[in-house]
Amino acid sequence: MINAQQVHTFSFVAALGSFTRAAEKLDLTQAAVSQQIQQIERELGPLLLRKGRRLELTPAGVALQAYASEMSNAEQRLRRTLARGATDQGDIRLVSPGSIGLAVYPMLLDLQAAHPGLSIRHRFAPTQDVLDGVLASRDELGLSMVQPSDPRLQAERITEEHLELVVPAAVAVNSWSDVMVLGFIDHPDGQAMASRLLPRMYPGCPSVQTLPVRGFTNQVSLILEPVARGFGCTVIPRYARLAFKPQEAIRVVESSFPVFDTLWLIYRAEWPMSGPAASATSWLKSHLSTGRG
Repeated sequence: MINAQQVHTFSFVAALGSFTRAAEKLDLTQAAVSQQIQQIERELGPLLLRKGRRLELTPAGVALQAYASEMSNAEQRLRRTLARGATDQGDIRLVSPGSIGLAVYPMLLDLQAAHPGLSIRHRFAPTQDVLDGVLASRDELGLSMVQPSDPRLQAERITEEHLELVVPAAVAVNSWSDVMVLGFIDHPDGQAMASRLLPRMYPGCPSVQTLPVRGFTNQVSLILEPVARGFGCTVIPRYARLAFKPQEAIRVVESSFPVFDTLWLIYRAEWPMSGPAASATSWLKSHLSTGRG
């Protein structure tokens, strides 16, 4: 097993190019430094070529130097993770479904801009993967459209995700017939979302499966692109619509019968939330509650 103290000493020798300077930095004698290098070389082979006062790393020495750097980075990550009182530095690990993720990720980048010591690690995943990721501690925070029943997970209502019928900005849609003429831009959840919203907007309308399909994409960030170009309409969550940049090219058909899902912020119930996660939680609650996207 590689001795961590010997690796630490070697990294100083390699960085400074001198046993003497390394000994001074480490507050050791030069003999102690030499002894540690000899001990690790007996295990790993020659690490340094001594050419007068100049030191040169062997291939094994280069590999060990990279290993020492990885150890140092891992230690720093560990310290950031364990420094739960520090809210302005460390990793924020969050997983969410696609539509809300399009809105949340820029919000978290705004938080990082205000606190450069933070690092945002956000990934997109379906609901079950969100729950599994938080349970397995791959992610500290999750956003879910399902309130978890597992007692190991704590859940807080954070916002509502409304479904919207989105049409091209220049097209008038006043009836089911207008929707039929436009046709539907489908996506993996398109039929299910349309089945929940459209019968409430247009009572007595036929099944949404009768709508002509004018296109399909499985990329949530691209669903509104064909709508903006006038190729059809779609039903999509509000946060996905808000994340679409050319808002002037699309329009939401207002409904008197809102359909929405509750979004839950989830995290492990058994241990305290880290400082960075607490900071992200407070930030998202504030920004999502104001409807900012």
